[in-house]
Parts: sequence; C-alpha cells; structure tokens
Amino acid sequence: MWDKIQSILDKKNMTANKLAELMGLKNNSLIYELKHGHIKKPSFELMEKIADALEVSMDEIRKSSERR
Repeated sequence: MWDKIQSILDKKNMTANKLAELMGLKNNSLIYELKHGHIKKPSFELMEKIADALEVSMDEIRKSSERR
C-alpha cells in the first residue's frame, strides 16, 4: 500500500512530512510506521485521512493495494 501512497506523493511533488502535516499530525511517526510496514492493517480512519490529505479517493489507494 505504501508504494501507491508514495507514487501519489511523487506525482504531487509532496513529502511524507507534508502528508503528515496535511493530516493534522503533530509529527510524522505514524507515517513512518506505515511506510516501514509496522502498520499492517491501517484503520479506515487513517486511510480516510491519508486520502483526504492527498485529495484522492480511498478507492484509488485500495484498488492498487488489492492487485498485489
């Protein structure tokens, strides 16, 4: 799943730190945990915040992840 998020970040010329900021996080530790696989099954709420911050639908992230 992180690969798809990273791809969207790259397209938007955005960093993981900027994503954390747009999500309203005080630091990027949650993003770090997701990126490095420490969060295996992110919550619906987390995915919703990521999608909102990236201005994409949750389906765009989910469908890419399911293909693997």
